[in-house]
Amino acid sequence: MSAELQGWTPWLALVGASVGTYFCRAIGVLLSDQINQDSEIFRWLSAVTYAMVAALTVRMVLMPIGVLAQVPMLVRLGVCAMSVAVMVSHPQRRLVPALLTGTLLIMGYGWLA
Repeated sequence: MSAELQGWTPWLALVGASVGTYFCRAIGVLLSDQINQDSEIFRWLSAVTYAMVAALTVRMVLMPIGVLAQVPMLVRLGVCAMSVAVMVSHPQRRLVPALLTGTLLIMGYGWLA
């Protein structure tokens, strides 16, 4: 690489990544009126997305890395069970109270332990 461009390399990479990202987004906006969200492909994509989130959540509870690995398995499973119970108990607006429950319980364990 020439000496003149050496300092510009990160900026060129940023511009290239930005152009690629916003080009794809612009195409998505232009084609959004022609996409049927109830089609089989979107139902499949939704199922795959939920499966990936569930798998990553289970992995985080059963095989954590980092600071969460220091929390005993029974505590992690108990917090998970309580969060699921909160989510099931509220017919609407289930996600935020369940996430807050899990977060506050794990934080509480961290402060007490």
